[in-house]
Amino acid sequence: MLRQIKGLHHVTSLASSARENNAFFTNVLGLRRVKKTVNFDAPDVYHLYYGDEVGTPGTVMTYFPFSGAARGRRGTGEVGTTRFTIPVGSAQAWAERLGTFDIANVSVGTLFGTPVVGFDGPDGDRFALVEGEDDRAPWTGNGISEEMAIRGFHSADMRLREAGAQAELLRFMGYEEQDRDGALIRYAVPGGNAANVIDIEEAGNLAPAGQGAGSVHHIAFAVENRARQLEVREALLDTGYQVTPVIDRDYFWAIYFRTPGGVLFEVATNEPGFDRDEDTAHLGEALKLPSQHEHLRAALERHLEPIGQ
Repeated sequence: MLRQIKGLHHVTSLASSARENNAFFTNVLGLRRVKKTVNFDAPDVYHLYYGDEVGTPGTVMTYFPFSGAARGRRGTGEVGTTRFTIPVGSAQAWAERLGTFDIANVSVGTLFGTPVVGFDGPDGDRFALVEGEDDRAPWTGNGISEEMAIRGFHSADMRLREAGAQAELLRFMGYEEQDRDGALIRYAVPGGNAANVIDIEEAGNLAPAGQGAGSVHHIAFAVENRARQLEVREALLDTGYQVTPVIDRDYFWAIYFRTPGGVLFEVATNEPGFDRDEDTAHLGEALKLPSQHEHLRAALERHLEPIGQ
């Protein structure tokens, strides 16, 4: 069993509009845009990162906005809902706030006995806000008070055709079964970070998901540094997984592998962080390009959609 993985690092999804995506996460949810860069593998597309003040691992939602992309098809083999932690007692205030922005499919209920507000993102992406005790410092620079500001990720759920092999993988990664609520089985990393929960839903009667705008592209798990990442990579290879070489993503190092349930997993380092090329006061303001794409700057600045502050 692995002990290096601490919980979530980031979640990366697809969108159809950079401007709408930016407005939703900064204006509606009140997160900070901590990096404005490009998809390193397709540099004509943004890669936008939203999180707390410095983009602490376990707080960062990221997007590849492909202009005009068709919506994905929900089904099995994907991350179904991404959840954030909010302060205890703030669920109703969040439901009311989301209503003022005409956010789709807002619902208030409970999950594992805890108040939860569910809602859709601009492309039908499914999110939830979960009340909980959480001492992470929130970002309040976009006008949401500390009394209701998002603290970071709480968890994510995976909707699978068959849960057994995926559950076995999670246990190998250091997760332990914690609880059950209806069709959901909850796993957590003991002693992990504040985003150490994954839920699995077995939904074999659903058709496979089709990726598009609103789909999660991959889900990333946090390790402290490159040495721990190499240990994880070696263990996964020894277990039979096809794992990529380590890839430098400027703000972290990454490895990727496809899981038995069909979900793409990444293992990302907590180092070096989003302030490696910008000071904290100005994170996410300028277009930052990896060195291999710097020669494209003039063309990219003409091509990429303006997204505002």
